[in-house]
Amino acid sequence: MDQKLKKRITMFYLAGVINAFLGLYVVIEGRAFLPAETVRWLALFFFAFAAVDFWFPRVLKKKWDEAQRAAAPAPRSEGGTAKG
Repeated sequence: MDQKLKKRITMFYLAGVINAFLGLYVVIEGRAFLPAETVRWLALFFFAFAAVDFWFPRVLKKKWDEAQRAAAPAPRSEGGTAKG
């Protein structure tokens, strides 16, 4: 896999972990200084971005694999094919 793509995927996973921790922080500590409705929206925001950050690398890997399969030459069969 391309090093640039590996780095991008790693950064998405790192961002997902950070967003998940921020969401947990808001859920646990946010109630002390924020209204309940604000805590819900902020937690939803962070967890949604964490989900996207974990989903998007899978899409990148899938597209890269498809591109590699498309670029690879088709396997040649030995001998001819019988028609008729």
